[in-house]
Amino acid sequence: MNTQFIAGHARLPSGMAAKSVFDTLTITAEVDKKYGVIVDASCTLATEHGRDYVARLLKGHSLKDGIDEPLAQLHEGYLGKANQALCAALKDLYKQYCKLEEKMHSEK
Repeated sequence: MNTQFIAGHARLPSGMAAKSVFDTLTITAEVDKKYGVIVDASCTLATEHGRDYVARLLKGHSLKDGIDEPLAQLHEGYLGKANQALCAALKDLYKQYCKLEEKMHSEK
């Protein structure tokens, strides 16, 4: 396969609908190995609308460009209680991506 599956995790704030099902929020992404572009994304928000919003926001973004742009879009556009958890999960996902990139380059 030309893609890799990466996940990022963060704690959810209390009082959220998703908190009754999950203690953490997870963002997953299928990422093109060569270009770092997010081909597909998902998260464990409680509503389908919220999950779709996050997926649309992330799809097409290259992690090789960092995550400043999607983080800014989350801060400005997602105004729900899970905003900080989403940002933390995205940062964790990016950290996992960087570890994979470092490992791939050191094996060459």
